[in-house]
Amino acid sequence: MKIGGFQKSSLLDYPDEISAIVWTVKCNFHCPFCYNTYIVDGNVELFSEKDVLDFLKKRQGLLDALVISGGEPLLQKDIGDFCQKVKKLGYKIKVDTNGTFPEKLQELIDKKLIDYISMDVKAPADKYNSLAGKKVDINKIKKSIKIIQQSNLDYEFKTTVVPGLLDKKDIIEIGKWLKGSKKYYLQQFKNDTAVISSDLEAVTPYSEEELFDFVENVKQYFDICKARGI
Repeated sequence: MKIGGFQKSSLLDYPDEISAIVWTVKCNFHCPFCYNTYIVDGNVELFSEKDVLDFLKKRQGLLDALVISGGEPLLQKDIGDFCQKVKKLGYKIKVDTNGTFPEKLQELIDKKLIDYISMDVKAPADKYNSLAGKKVDINKIKKSIKIIQQSNLDYEFKTTVVPGLLDKKDIIEIGKWLKGSKKYYLQQFKNDTAVISSDLEAVTPYSEEELFDFVENVKQYFDICKARGI
């Protein structure tokens, strides 16, 4: 598996677990607000899969889980094999995905290779192409949402709220779309680092008050709904 980033410990990325994180290279989206530009483009020196697995073996009993992020992890043809190796070491696995590979996601669920799913829901259906930066098959997005909702796994949906690209009306529309889901997080847009679209570097993020107002307008649709990154 092509791993372009590796963090040996995190208390934040897998709820209630101490995790390591790997970032796989390449993505089939080109979201203008993405700050993992080097991962998306693949212009990075790769980490050895063996080195990552050796590290996890040494940390058995000290770490609980591995987060597989990206990029888009489900682009990796051998992600299933990698997950099997990680599971054999006794770790839980969380996968971050954009939802464009529902069949592969279902396969990982059916084979009991993942324990937690985090899916980015970029926008309401009619705005998806502009927020993803590519033409999107919205039916695949909808299918992944249903697969996740109907799985017996823990999961979350999340949306990065970028001023000028998404407003309160959009967030309410997404909230209704995801109604009945366990968790939904509204993520603060970061303007303190380089993003794919340089036009967004001058954009001021929504204020805490505005984000909390968005949460108030959609929290009735979820078991848990919170702002994140503020």
